[in-house]
Amino acid sequence: MNCPNCQIVILSTDRFCEECGTALVEDSLPPQTQSCSKCGALPVDIDAEGYCSNCGFRNHSNKSDRFEVLISNQLVGVCDRGLKHRQNEDFLALQTIENPHTHLMIVCDGVSSSQTPELASQTAAKTSCEFLSESLSQGVTSEDAIRVAIASSLKAVSAIPYKPSINADPPSTTIVMAVVKENVATIGWLGDSRAYWIAPSSQNSQQLTIDDSWLTDMVKSGKMSETEALRSPNAHAITNWLGADVKDIAEPSIINFSIPAEAGYLLLCTDGLWNYVPDASQILALVQQAPILNAEAISRYLVDFARSRGGHDNITVAVLSTST
Repeated sequence: MNCPNCQIVILSTDRFCEECGTALVEDSLPPQTQSCSKCGALPVDIDAEGYCSNCGFRNHSNKSDRFEVLISNQLVGVCDRGLKHRQNEDFLALQTIENPHTHLMIVCDGVSSSQTPELASQTAAKTSCEFLSESLSQGVTSEDAIRVAIASSLKAVSAIPYKPSINADPPSTTIVMAVVKENVATIGWLGDSRAYWIAPSSQNSQQLTIDDSWLTDMVKSGKMSETEALRSPNAHAITNWLGADVKDIAEPSIINFSIPAEAGYLLLCTDGLWNYVPDASQILALVQQAPILNAEAISRYLVDFARSRGGHDNITVAVLSTST
């Protein structure tokens, strides 16, 4: 949480901001209109701070629990809290630039062990979209635009106030972004949010990114097989991210992917989806089950699939339907 006046990080139990003295009781949560998400108690049983008088659980505003970004019938994204996390720490930003005709896709997953991860992901996605658009309009190449966006996002995320004294890392997030122009998708990333190309056949569908993770490092070094590494509690630990505790300059991995002549889907997602379906062929099987084969229906179907499997993490899916 952040103070509504000075934006410094505050604790959920704070009644006044220690920095500027602003009263927080009334502003910490919007008026409660939902029943208790834990025990189902009526809204009247939930106080101004969100605490349920029946079970003591602190409820939160559900405004960001699920939102959709619909740019066109070709470019759509869905971001969902899932069923287990108390808040949605994912975020996405999408944009289509008409001159030159270019699609921008950014998906971020706030690191749960850090402070205000939801603010980190939102800041990174919005900042990246802004700088991508500005750089491309000035004739900067897609690769250099991604580098500028990553550097700008790192600066913005690192500037988010936090309390060094508490037992949590500075605000941090993963990021994966794509610039699609002239049938080429330039993709950059830090962390384990992924990009896939989903083609009509499983043979041509593929994962485009390689996770920045402990598991990837162990398998690549030959120290462990993927099966062995997956058994470790470190399996999902990321090795690169955006945050004030990044030791060196955040240098993204960048690839250029030539979009095939056949129609298909460029898909960006957080691990809230791919933990259930890590292989491109598995995602293709789900895409083919969507009620309508367009970006809107597919993104919603994939998010709802992850929820149906337990929704253990926040879930974000962005889909660009392509044809050449």
